[in-house]
Amino acid sequence: MNIFIVYCHPEPKSLNGTLKNLAVKTLKENGHQIKISDLYGMKFKATLDRDDFLQMENPERLMPVIEQFNASKTNSFARDIKEEMEKIGWADLIIFQFPIWYETMPALLKAWFERVLAHGFAHNMLEGKIIQNGFLKGKKAMLSFTAGSAKETFYNVIEGEDKSNLLPPISKALRFTGLEVIDAFAVFDAMPLSEEDAKTSFGEYKKLLSEL
Repeated sequence: MNIFIVYCHPEPKSLNGTLKNLAVKTLKENGHQIKISDLYGMKFKATLDRDDFLQMENPERLMPVIEQFNASKTNSFARDIKEEMEKIGWADLIIFQFPIWYETMPALLKAWFERVLAHGFAHNMLEGKIIQNGFLKGKKAMLSFTAGSAKETFYNVIEGEDKSNLLPPISKALRFTGLEVIDAFAVFDAMPLSEEDAKTSFGEYKKLLSEL
């Protein structure tokens, strides 16, 4: 399987960095092909602006939706966006590795969503190419995240333990493109995390990855 890991944390030695490295090692050992985007490491641009478009339909006024549709038709996205889109096209599964900050994903990962899951590329609401008809239909997505709060108090642990919907706003955004969101992996009480709990979490994640 082709697996694309989108990793978002500024510190390579962080818990998220360790989980990313564990995923790469485990998945390769199980015969999967891996590509990684380290958003901080590659200094991914954190703003959607005019520089995203090499050829604008209306240079006088930036309307992101219109320009994304135009760039999808004319293949005129900026190079960094194109590279991420190519990785998505290659992938069977996309794993997002990130911490929860202020009850959501880091701003840099949100920028990746806004710039890369573009209108005309990932979906087309005007033509009904969303959800089960989205352009990324047939691919899967998985969230792997850390949270400083306890599982019992975490704001989106929902009744029924639906692990594919631990972060409803993010999961909904992914499903909008046609992606199938599979069960997430989460490390709660991540700050501080005892050595024993870390060992347990790593074992659980390795087992989950080995069963993909």
